[in-house]
Amino acid sequence: MFILSNFLRALAQVIDVALSIYMWIIIIRALLSWVNPDPYNPIVRFLYGATEPVLARIRRFIPPMGGIDLSPLIAILVIMFLKQFLVPSLYDLAYALR
Repeated sequence: MFILSNFLRALAQVIDVALSIYMWIIIIRALLSWVNPDPYNPIVRFLYGATEPVLARIRRFIPPMGGIDLSPLIAILVIMFLKQFLVPSLYDLAYALR
């Protein structure tokens, strides 16, 4: 059971870090959209490539309102929910298995 407990703890930690990094990628992309960056810049292409699949799915359910795209805000709220619910749940499960 210690192996499963350690695995769940490590998984929770990796998910927490990955969600934090992805949240910052979404924030940077949203900020870049205000300044109209060069679309051929490799960093801009990476940011759009990494975030567009998620943001496009959100836009299908919540279209832009009056020219304001709320999909980055919704994505950040979902990430915050996962960080507050999923990660602690995995930690609790890991400690319960000890």
